[in-house]
Amino acid sequence: MLVSILIPCFNAERWVAHAIESALAQSWQEKEVIVVDDGSRDGSLDVIKSFGGRIRWETGPNRGGNVARNRLLELAHGEWLQYLDADDYLLPLKIERQMGFLRSHPSCDVVYSPVFWVNWSETKVEQEITAIPEPRDPWILLARWRLPQTGGPLWRRQAIVNAGRWKADQPCCQEHELYLRLLQSGAEFCYFDECHAAYRHWSQDQTVSKRNRAELRRRRLEIKERMEQFLESRGELTQDRLQALNQARFEIARNAWLEDRRAAAEIVSAIEQRQPGFVPEPPAARGRYRFIYQTLGFRAAERFAAGKRRLTGVTTS
Repeated sequence: MLVSILIPCFNAERWVAHAIESALAQSWQEKEVIVVDDGSRDGSLDVIKSFGGRIRWETGPNRGGNVARNRLLELAHGEWLQYLDADDYLLPLKIERQMGFLRSHPSCDVVYSPVFWVNWSETKVEQEITAIPEPRDPWILLARWRLPQTGGPLWRRQAIVNAGRWKADQPCCQEHELYLRLLQSGAEFCYFDECHAAYRHWSQDQTVSKRNRAELRRRRLEIKERMEQFLESRGELTQDRLQALNQARFEIARNAWLEDRRAAAEIVSAIEQRQPGFVPEPPAARGRYRFIYQTLGFRAAERFAAGKRRLTGVTTS
């Protein structure tokens, strides 16, 4: 069965050769590798062209990552898709192992697996596996932002088409927004526990999510709101799912507090309206912080945390 390995590229001259090489090195023989250059202004296109006939490629004006992913979807011939960002890479058995898993799970639409988080700098490279914890209810995993980044899953092409494809104007949280629509459309998610994809974390300021944390926060909350409304309309908003949504909102509020106290307080107020008696869970809230939150409220707990940071330099409480 043909698998299409799809690589969108924008100004990734330093990394794109590694991404392409890792795609070509896949042990799964029935594969095609397609690259769409999204108007790169560096030497990315020259690197892409250097692979000659081993890949198919296309270039055009810069229109954004999701437009490039949709164009790759149009160019793909495979029933199954492996998306791979140009600064990430795959280990050689990635597709073979996930395709083998599909033999015993033929109704699956998205096979998702843990991903290596590669923290890269000029001086050192650190790597760890981003585990996907139980319960593996995909709604809870999405609420907690624990479904893997784009290269981790293997995607059934028709499932993405049925969900409406990638949202062209989504500036961040792109795979998470697609995950939501896939779940809403009834796509079946299956967990496979082997880790064969690597997400390279290296840029400090080049992505939307790193440049504009307020926009990232807004988009994340929007996805959670859409999820809650959908589940509630279907009678499927279980207590565990509601707790997961509000725990995630609470964690967003804690991160927002240092930048925008009013926005943070509004998030917590909305949590308390949705789930009276909500108690945040560790590690985001533990020990004395958790006690103060329960007795005196969010603002008092954050003032306590700020004082503790001043005294000890500890960032969580």
